[in-house]
Amino acid sequence: MKLINSFKNKSSKVNSQSYDKVAMALFHFQAQECVVYRDYIEHLNLDPASVKSIREIPFLPIDFFKEHKVKTGEWVEEEIYLSSGTTGSNRSEHHIQDSTFYLSNAKLIFEQMYGRLTNYTFFALLPSYQEQGHSSLVKMVDHFIEDSNNNLEGGFYLDRKDDLLCDLQESLKNNDKSVVLFGVGYALLDLVDRAMKNNIKLDGLRIIETGGMKGRRKDMVKSEFYQILQKGFGDVQIDSEYGMTELLSQAYSFNARTYQLPSQMKILIRDPEDPFSNLECGRMGGMNVIDLANVHSCAFIETKDLGRVLENGEFEILGRMDNSDIRGCNLMVV
Repeated sequence: MKLINSFKNKSSKVNSQSYDKVAMALFHFQAQECVVYRDYIEHLNLDPASVKSIREIPFLPIDFFKEHKVKTGEWVEEEIYLSSGTTGSNRSEHHIQDSTFYLSNAKLIFEQMYGRLTNYTFFALLPSYQEQGHSSLVKMVDHFIEDSNNNLEGGFYLDRKDDLLCDLQESLKNNDKSVVLFGVGYALLDLVDRAMKNNIKLDGLRIIETGGMKGRRKDMVKSEFYQILQKGFGDVQIDSEYGMTELLSQAYSFNARTYQLPSQMKILIRDPEDPFSNLECGRMGGMNVIDLANVHSCAFIETKDLGRVLENGEFEILGRMDNSDIRGCNLMVV
């Protein structure tokens, strides 16, 4: 547990110079102490001692979180987060050793990207996540609402769309704080339909969309989705959050195209035809994610997202690997 706590402290303090060193130390630790990861590496006939750089690290396929308890060390979980999913789909489980660490990490990332939580009033329209339960996203947004010290406004609205529109209008008119609405794609489209029907504009609102249609509406590209929201809501800023149940850190997009990474995360792109071969910047392939905050599970995750990393370190999401299920936030593509 001492080593886990040591890596927790390091995860939020890394920079471009120290990142690889911390990631390699965490890899060698998890290659021994995370049973599922260790067994996977052994199955590959790979000696962890032979891995000398992060580009040589084997990434654990994300589906392992559906069938196994991915845990580094021995401890009793404080919480279990479950992935979103369509009806009948098998949901991933992320066993959480310390939910306070997850929330403090999420807050640190948000404040690095946006400024202090106390500068905002947070509203949430995340019905599928609330209904399915055990959502890390709901847990994060609820923490933001509580920690913003603005208990008189904001909160979760589930299906109360008329109330949400009314309260957003009121908050935008009378609040000296910036107003933020976290929303899942299909629910935001339902909300904008209601706003247009009642000729309601929400000028000045910042929307952070967290995912796509979840099988509730037809899929669409991000540019079309944003155009619908901006036409209906008015002068709104639309951002995007990229995260998933199997990770503890989040990336954010401010331009409808590229995502900025926090210091805890790094994206490597693998060859779709060879999962153990990395591609250079600008090439499209499968996204491997290093999340140094995942000290208690596995920090090296092979996702089913397609993307590319740009020279400036930002990344784009370009789609999904074939035959992968619809899950996570955010999986709406450019």
